[in-house]
Amino acid sequence: MTGIYAENSEGVFKKAVLEAASYASQISGGNVTAVCVGMPKDGEAEKLAKYGVNKLIVVEGLNAFDALNYGRAVAANLQNVKNLIIANTYEGKAIAPRIAVLQAASLATNVVELPNTTNGFSIKRGVFSGKGFAHVQLSRENKVIAITPNSIELKENPVSINIEKTTVSSPENLTQITGINKAAGKIPLTEAEVVVSAGRGMKGPENWGMVEELAQILGGATACSKPVSDMDWRPHSEHVGQTGITIKPNLYIAIGISGAIQHLAGVSSSKVIVVINKDPEAPFFKAADYGIVGDAFEVLPQLIAAAKAAKN
Repeated sequence: MTGIYAENSEGVFKKAVLEAASYASQISGGNVTAVCVGMPKDGEAEKLAKYGVNKLIVVEGLNAFDALNYGRAVAANLQNVKNLIIANTYEGKAIAPRIAVLQAASLATNVVELPNTTNGFSIKRGVFSGKGFAHVQLSRENKVIAITPNSIELKENPVSINIEKTTVSSPENLTQITGINKAAGKIPLTEAEVVVSAGRGMKGPENWGMVEELAQILGGATACSKPVSDMDWRPHSEHVGQTGITIKPNLYIAIGISGAIQHLAGVSSSKVIVVINKDPEAPFFKAADYGIVGDAFEVLPQLIAAAKAAKN
């Protein structure tokens, strides 16, 4: 049997969870059980069923995310699962090792492809901040596999789904959560399929309106290079790169960013990279799928106009 941890945000399952469901369904051929904490909103369970999940266990009695208690709850309700698939999100990264220990399982993170079972159980995972890949054999019977968001193609396998409820009566509270601050109205960078990013070429924070406008039209998120966040032009939560957030969007647009190796380490796994820079020798052009040599203040207004026309 195969299972997934169905992380939900205010009762809604993220796209990365649906990718985990599709992954689990494809390697098992069916019979996928999901565990989530807290009751999802109406219609959310059917999203999982669309990708092969036929049973959803809803754990009640836990409040704000705590890796210890969440990990224990998932492991306890998926004791008979041989392959447990988790989205490699912040929550997934926190509970996957704990579950692997509790279930004496092999653990693989940053997984980017379906396993090769021709000779054993081999998986492909990203290493060295996305600069390389490793093919790893998972030898234990139980396996915990954390997949990188936007790496697995969604394939529908519609089934009917049953929902069960269970309660954690006395969670161990070794950590006291005093408050939770969430960015409101923004698409999290790790979940965005389109990211519009900019660097010092924008000359100052007062010029970021064009970057935000393009991101909004494309339905994406905004990001920045490390120098920009260091100068407080943009919040550190938008810093992508080796020392910031690693992302893998379908489209990454880099504006006025030279393309230092540290920045490339965090964005090189993007499916399509578009670079806009007035320096034709900028290193980023070597990694780009498409490049525009030009001044951002001349190119961006034209790109925004074209995006609006295409959207309309």
